[in-house]
Parts: sequence; structure tokens; C-alpha cells
Amino acid sequence: MAFLDSFLIRAALGGVGVAVAAGPLGCFVVWRRMAYFGDATAHAAILGVALALALEAPIFGGVLVVALGMAATIATLAGRGAATDTLLGVMAHSGLATGLVAVSFLPNVRIDLMGFLLGDILAVTQTDLLLIWGGAAAVLGVLAWRWRALLTATLGADLAHAAGIDPDRERMVLMLCLALVVAVAIKVVGVLLIGALLLIPAATARRFARTPEAMAAGAIALGMVAALAGVWLSFRFDTPTGPSIVCVAAGLFAVASLPGIPVPSRS
Repeated sequence: MAFLDSFLIRAALGGVGVAVAAGPLGCFVVWRRMAYFGDATAHAAILGVALALALEAPIFGGVLVVALGMAATIATLAGRGAATDTLLGVMAHSGLATGLVAVSFLPNVRIDLMGFLLGDILAVTQTDLLLIWGGAAAVLGVLAWRWRALLTATLGADLAHAAGIDPDRERMVLMLCLALVVAVAIKVVGVLLIGALLLIPAATARRFARTPEAMAAGAIALGMVAALAGVWLSFRFDTPTGPSIVCVAAGLFAVASLPGIPVPSRS
């Protein structure tokens, strides 16, 4: 497809695809205070890269398997009463360190670690776009299907039980979606910055939204603006693309937080 021959077009579409998936999911990350969970899952993705290279399997598959395993492990340990913040810190740093060490043991394999750590969106291929947009569609489909149940479980476990909803199941649904976003976003912003792309647009949209649905739509829009502007700035000034995207998102958050910026009433 000639339209996709330009690496800038592919980069822009990749960034927008990740923003579409990360926006509404990031809202639940904000509401549930799960920011560290996103970091832990993303950091473990490097181990998935090493696993995929060792088995000569697709990178996406290795990252997804490890991210899902990390999500299930954290959910299981947290359910047994472990201190969540401590657990996430241990898992995040352990996963990243183990992955980096594992990569160093791979014989005759040369990889761009900076590309995996900070993203390499300008190298996104048409196959990568299929994975990114397919993952985004799957995440949006699951969130649309479970939206009311997820919102109810987010408000409180007691309310969820009263409504006949299993809050543990809904938490697992969120974790699985988060693992999928990590897998599709690794090439766009890298494992060190995926958490930022989940958190910052949602936190910015929260200031202006009256309803959960408006916040999710706002997070998508802000994420798309950050992705497109970040790609352009990276190309214009020869800066790392993943960090450029996050810097734009952070700038939008800073502007939205300025005193005097009008916000809607939530009465």
C-alpha cells in the first residue's frame, strides 16, 4: 500500500493506535491508582524480548506472554495480602534487570536495547501496524463489553458484590488489557515510557471531564495529539521519538494544571 510507504505515516498511525488503546485503559489506571502496575508489566517486557529471541519467535508473542504472566502473578500475590506498592516495586525492577541480563547471554544476537527501552516508532512496519491496531481494537472491544461492570468494581468491592459483579474478575480483565497494550506499545514508546502514556493523558483529561465516558474520550484525544506532535517534533529536531511523545503529553498536563484554566462543574 503506497500510502504506508512513508515511515512518518507509519509512525503517526502507530502512535495514534497506541493512544486509542491507552486512553480509556489509562482512565482505569488513574481511578484505581494502578500506575505502578503498568510500570511493572512494561519493565518485565524486556524479559519477553529475550525469550522471543532465544526461541526465534516473534517479539510481540514473547512480550505478550511475559506481560500476561506478570499480570497474573501480581494479581495472585496481591490477592494473598501482599503489600501492593512493595510488590510492584520488586516485580518491576526484578523484571527489567532479569530481562537485561538474559539478553546479554544470548549468543550471536545483536539488538537495539535503546529501541526497546525508549521506543523506535520510526521503524514501525506495516506488520507492526496490524498488531498495534488489532491490539487496540481488542482492548476497546473488551472495555466496551465490560465498561459498566468495570466502573462498578472500580467504585468499590461491596458495590460490585451487591450488583452481582466479581471485582476480582474485573481486575483481571483490566490487567489482561494492560498486558496487551504493553505488548503493542513497546515499539512506540518503549518499556520505560509505556506507563507515562497510560497515565498522563488520562490524568489531563480528568481535569475537564464530567463523566467517565468523557474522560476516556478526552484521554484518547490527548494521547493522539501527543503522539502526532511527538512524531513531528522528533523528525523536526532529531530527538528520540518515544520521549518526545511523552514530553508533549507532559506539556499538555502542565498547561491544563495552570491556575485560571476553566474546568467544568461536577455538581
